[in-house]
Amino acid sequence: MKRSFFMGFLWMTLTALFLLTLTTLLTGQNAAQTAAQTPPRSLTTGRVFMSLIDVFSQWCIPLIIFAIAGYAYFLKKVKVYEVFVEGAKEGFYVAVRIIPYLVAILFTIGIFRAGGAEGIINGIIAPVMTFLGVPPSILPLCLIRPLSGAGARGVMIDIFKQYGPDSMDGLIASVIQGSTETTFYVIAVYLGSIGVRKTRYAVSACLTGDIAGMIASVIVCKLWPWPF
Repeated sequence: MKRSFFMGFLWMTLTALFLLTLTTLLTGQNAAQTAAQTPPRSLTTGRVFMSLIDVFSQWCIPLIIFAIAGYAYFLKKVKVYEVFVEGAKEGFYVAVRIIPYLVAILFTIGIFRAGGAEGIINGIIAPVMTFLGVPPSILPLCLIRPLSGAGARGVMIDIFKQYGPDSMDGLIASVIQGSTETTFYVIAVYLGSIGVRKTRYAVSACLTGDIAGMIASVIVCKLWPWPF
């Protein structure tokens, strides 16, 4: 009974999100047409798809949180609040244990950027990227992404300001930002929190995944019919 109620609630929520998306799209279109007094435009599949993504991205995390909490409470009989408080207490001690590893990785990132190593690598690799038809502006993002999420986000914003978010440079930078990870930062935090010192193949496997994500980002953005 509780499982049926939970699944019904989930489907009703998804249906409401879909209807909200269509309502927002139609309302926004009518308002824009009234303001500009332009002929009505048809709802293309691409515009509907992008509107669905926009609404879903706004409600995705709250839905996941409510879904997990509802599943634990109704189906697994877990005391959600008590378990959450216990996990928060453990998280505090984990945060204290990983401080030395965070200091070390942030210090390394600062030396890499301030010491000129990033600029030297850019000067060597940029001509090769230009020859292959890849925008050289994304090279600093590719170099800093495995090291620092905040630094990579700053590079991406600089690309947006210089070339525009809808340019090929901006599109590739956005896809790279979403399909790669801050490898060294994550390894330092996760393995440092449990005291693992020998990473074995973790670093090489993660960097291989990052490189594959960067290459795939360039290929997808070059082949995909942007914009909708």
